[in-house]
Amino acid sequence: MIKFDHVTKIYPNGVKGLDDVSLSINQGEFVGIIGLSGAGKSTLIRAINRMHNIQGGNLNVDGIDVEGLKGKELRKFRRNIGMIFQSFNLVTRTTVIRNVLTSFVPDLPFWRVLLGVYPYEAKIRALESLDKMGILEKAYARVDQLSGGQQQRVALSRTLAQNPKIILADEPVAALDPVTARAVMDDFSRINRDMNITVLINIHHVDLALEYVDRIIGIKAGRIVYDGPASGISNQNLEEIYGGDLAKVGNSAELAKKERA
Repeated sequence: MIKFDHVTKIYPNGVKGLDDVSLSINQGEFVGIIGLSGAGKSTLIRAINRMHNIQGGNLNVDGIDVEGLKGKELRKFRRNIGMIFQSFNLVTRTTVIRNVLTSFVPDLPFWRVLLGVYPYEAKIRALESLDKMGILEKAYARVDQLSGGQQQRVALSRTLAQNPKIILADEPVAALDPVTARAVMDDFSRINRDMNITVLINIHHVDLALEYVDRIIGIKAGRIVYDGPASGISNQNLEEIYGGDLAKVGNSAELAKKERA
């Protein structure tokens, strides 16, 4: 479904965000992307929905050449891809349901957007997505009255309202406490399993990655240095991904592997 073929991304300062990356991701996979800050994790997932352009190679999603898309075609393409950010990107001074309804804005006439008048069908889909995330009772609460975990679920509900085939998550649990982070990872796992949505998560918490995802992609300096099952990753693989910083992640990674065993 997603295919990188010798993809290269070079930033204006000369840094290679992606360096000759080739990989394929199939429909319904749950993939964790790990590596040091600046290794290319965010660049990888943001290339998929063209938030970043690439300079070399080919990137295809569901048979579509992503770099060849423009205007309406690009906007239509992005409707099939949900994006979750660390900062949630919510309007905190309005209600939960209004935040979820913003997912329909690209498909609405300008007058509806200007007046904030949403079709009945959109409201039903918004409520259904909140119900799937277990926060239907918060539909008319203000977002700034919610906890961090609840706000992340609002962001997930907004994404689910799009009926996406793919969800890209850029450090979705980095700002959450450990208990809430696990609850949100449970949500991603359930969405992947029950809805067969492909989920790619850029994540710093190696222990959570090893515990929840099926496949790990390890990136170092823009290059793929590990691509395989989470159950098969070793200390040697982690050493290659993290180098001298392995000590910061090694204990938690080993603990997660022991818990799963």
